[in-house]
Amino acid sequence: MHQGDTIFARASGAGKAGVAVYRLSGPESHNIANQLVGKRIVNREAALVVLRDPKDGSTIDRGLAILFENPKSFTGEDVAEFHLHGSHAVEISLYGVLSRLGARPAEAGEFTLRALKNGKLDLAQAEALADLIDAETTLQKKQALGQLDGRLSAVADGWRKEILAVMAPL
Repeated sequence: MHQGDTIFARASGAGKAGVAVYRLSGPESHNIANQLVGKRIVNREAALVVLRDPKDGSTIDRGLAILFENPKSFTGEDVAEFHLHGSHAVEISLYGVLSRLGARPAEAGEFTLRALKNGKLDLAQAEALADLIDAETTLQKKQALGQLDGRLSAVADGWRKEILAVMAPL
């Protein structure tokens, strides 16, 4: 796992779907996205595009592309997202082209790890994200969202300040 690599993965759930979200994160994500769509995409504007293999011009799929410039992205890096059809054939085609263009498959949790390393999330929020994904009840969802919003982090920071205030005179 190298911080400077451009990584990719499906950000939405696995399996067949009408729409699946594929994410690229890292220094080459915007360059790769622009190669796939054959034009420059405007930051934070969803663009209806046709993704093509730059090698032979074959169509990968049609869908939406959105770019997020660092640091205003989930990972704190340049990010490109593609909202495409969630078929196995589209995924295989896309992954082959992304690999050939220099990106590598993300390891499990690597987008969140990059967000943590880049100060977009703290450890409690990263754990809350996992809790939210695994939530099966309304109460679990509510607790995870509160933690993701920083409630636990704020309490811990308050304790830290109190301990420092007590320890400083010592």
